[in-house]
Amino acid sequence: MELINLINHADDVKQSVIEHRRKIHTFAELGGKEFKTKEYILKIVKRLHLPFEEVTETALIATLDTGKQGPHIVLRADIDALPIKENLQNLCQTRTCISEQENTCHACGHDAHCAMLLGSMEVLCSMKEELNGVIYFCFEAGEEVGTSHRQILEVLSKKRVDTAWAIHVYSALESGKIGICEGPCMAGFAPLELTVKGKGGHGSRPDLSINPVFAAAAIAANIPGAFVNQLNVEKTVTFGLTSIRGGESFNIFPEEAYISGSMRFFDREEGMKARDIVIKVAEHTAAMHNCQVDYSKMAGEVGIPVINDIACAKLAKKAVKEIYGGEAVPDVFQRWYASESFGKYLQEYPGVLALLGIRNSDYGSGAEHHNERFDVDENVLDMGVKATVNYVVNLMEGSNIK
Repeated sequence: MELINLINHADDVKQSVIEHRRKIHTFAELGGKEFKTKEYILKIVKRLHLPFEEVTETALIATLDTGKQGPHIVLRADIDALPIKENLQNLCQTRTCISEQENTCHACGHDAHCAMLLGSMEVLCSMKEELNGVIYFCFEAGEEVGTSHRQILEVLSKKRVDTAWAIHVYSALESGKIGICEGPCMAGFAPLELTVKGKGGHGSRPDLSINPVFAAAAIAANIPGAFVNQLNVEKTVTFGLTSIRGGESFNIFPEEAYISGSMRFFDREEGMKARDIVIKVAEHTAAMHNCQVDYSKMAGEVGIPVINDIACAKLAKKAVKEIYGGEAVPDVFQRWYASESFGKYLQEYPGVLALLGIRNSDYGSGAEHHNERFDVDENVLDMGVKATVNYVVNLMEGSNIK
């Protein structure tokens, strides 16, 4: 396929992708409740006459089957928003679109992800006669809270899948760039949630109570020392303690105190080891204070880091450079310590998560993700569409990812 044809097809939907993003941004629905967003997606899917499967109440998979032998490719976008009140201003100006939902907004860019996948779907459908193979367009609900990726993967497990692709906007990278890591890309995640149980009483007689606040403070202080001495220094694990809560009165000892936060890592086994160290420290420290600790919310598997397949990452770089040149793909690109459910897909299939830069000081984008001033530079959304489509085309024209 001539590259100019692909670019022209993508240019045809450039404005509609921006309109998709603005419309979805106004919906701003929390995980598992993306009913308006799903309805909007389905209107486009039905207009394109694509068969689809409703995986959960709000997650779905649409399929483009070219009817010709070729690779089977998963393209995935997340669609949920966050429980954050949106600031009407980004970093320098009034937003182009504003959430209509109180205390809920797209402060991570999932509106852009969904819009880019819709645009890519429109482009690929318009090019169907020139393509071969099958494409699964996966719209994942509740990425932030983990409500549908398991169900989507269960549906995909009954199909043939050769590779998976996703593209995530990234506020730390300047607009006009796409960061692609060969190997670890985004961090795994382990929650830190502890309830320290003591015995309440009056503040004048600490000896008649069992103060869980002291125990909680000691646990928080002891964890970093254990990490330094027990974790592999060559395998980074971050310790983000974000909350210690216990009691509301100056003269009453509470029954319980709470500690919360998270740990991030790029090596799953080291992440599980860190989780186990936290539990061990919490148990022994609590016992020193005659307290007990409940760590049931930390049980089970830890989150999976996003590990790009090296061959797929090289192919993704090639797809971007063919359109935008080598300067669009940084030679050195730092891993991102945020977490993403797409790691679960890459645990099952070779694939790649690309990071689309959206930092533009003139536009006012560049605030941290999950921040009230977070905004997306809409001018680069078509870059994400073209990168997605050209990755698919390269695969279908015989590029080897094995």
